[in-house]
Amino acid sequence: MSKNKKYVMVYAIDRCVDCKACMVACKAQWEVPEDYFRTHIDEKYSPDKLAANRKYFLPSQCNHCDEAPCVSVCPTKASHKREDGIVYVDRDICIGCKYCIVSCPYDARFFNEEVGVAEKCTFCLPWIQEGHQPACVTTCLSNTRIFGDINDPNSEVSKVLAEAKKNKSKIWKLREDLGTEPNIYYVQS
Repeated sequence: MSKNKKYVMVYAIDRCVDCKACMVACKAQWEVPEDYFRTHIDEKYSPDKLAANRKYFLPSQCNHCDEAPCVSVCPTKASHKREDGIVYVDRDICIGCKYCIVSCPYDARFFNEEVGVAEKCTFCLPWIQEGHQPACVTTCLSNTRIFGDINDPNSEVSKVLAEAKKNKSKIWKLREDLGTEPNIYYVQS
């Protein structure tokens, strides 16, 4: 067991069937307003010439970046990086300035007009504090989403990433060129 937890998500994108169970579960769990989502799935086509026109689905959400632009621009520190790796918004001190929304290169935040604060994925923090998995993970029918502590070599995320490296599967993160150090990993065989 590791001494310092660092939560991450791995997407095994070859498994995603675009059922949207993750989106529905998140929306229901967090009462996300109509027309907004904390997680979503994009339809993509392979750039590989050998696999031309091969469609795949790319889940996306807050990347819980180590160098999160949303954290650095927040004037009240409502957006902050927790020791466990989660980028979190404290609703009690968010003033609704929307700087974090504009600064997110992943388009992972929205403004909740009903409560007057910025919102985003929290990896279902209250649930994981009770020892459960995030709602999107528990409802993922194809086991595309894998969540856990990357600092624990016995965690499922660590094992999946190690297996992917061993099998020479493609492993990447979105927009790594920005220097945000995202903590969502994509694995594709």
